Amino acid sequence: MVKNPRTPLRLRFHDAPAAGKPAPGNPAPSAVDGELHVAQDGPAGAPALVLIHGFAASGRFWDPLVPALADSRRVIRVDLLGHGRSAKPAGADYRIPEQGRRVGEVLDRLGVRHAVVAGHSTGGSVATALTERRPDLVTALALINTGPRLDAHTPQGPVNRLLPMPVVGRLLWRLRTDSLIRRAAATAVTRDVAIPQAVVDDVRGMTHHAFTAASGAAVDYLRQRPLPDRLATLGKPLLVIFGDQDRRWRSSSAADYRVVPGARIEMLAGVGHSPPLEEPLRTAELLLAFAAAHTPHTAP
Repeated sequence: MVKNPRTPLRLRFHDAPAAGKPAPGNPAPSAVDGELHVAQDGPAGAPALVLIHGFAASGRFWDPLVPALADSRRVIRVDLLGHGRSAKPAGADYRIPEQGRRVGEVLDRLGVRHAVVAGHSTGGSVATALTERRPDLVTALALINTGPRLDAHTPQGPVNRLLPMPVVGRLLWRLRTDSLIRRAAATAVTRDVAIPQAVVDDVRGMTHHAFTAASGAAVDYLRQRPLPDRLATLGKPLLVIFGDQDRRWRSSSAADYRVVPGARIEMLAGVGHSPPLEEPLRTAELLLAFAAAHTPHTAP
């Protein structure tokens, strides 16, 4: 049972047009409206713990952890634009820094002044971008199976490779079934854990444009600068959790984060890419201990 659950919020955002003049022959960029789905659990006055899901997922990815976390934390989950129950506008900017900016604005609207932020996989990139933009807001950062750089990614199966392609990918997208999605998602777990229906529903609910744009944005962010290099200059406490059987990112790449002063790395034996699904209680324990050690007395 989740302690003190609250009705989910839908916050409307109006993104500013891109800066600069349009190229000759192209129309001026227009602002994009979009609603973000936000879930909150736990005591309203408790210190904030923000959970950011990964690519093609949603806040529901964290469901197994929330009951343990919400006893002592104000748990805030945001469905990133293009994902889950948030809007999926075709003209939106899905770049990682923009996703981070939106999360920061959500926290501002909720009156959160300080938060420990945790991100899974690509959600860790969004959490990093949020910290880069709002160091005043993020007191500490936890990354869960977040690849530090592009070359740490492992080769994927044919379905996962074809889906982002413009022509073949769109065809597969129209033909996608629960079975196909489960097969593509199989690399997200290593233990004998059933893929939750919510995970399948989140993928089915994405548009192909949002899927490809978000995927490309994640690649671009890592290509521009590896995460450890970004984090090393921010001076924030860092917890890195990694399953040692991850089939999407090489688990040995977690050592790259040691360039961040004071970084703590927790390797979970026998766990794959999704510790919140495969080892929820241990993951929750690690997050709670980390959050308790780095929560300012002035929270929330």
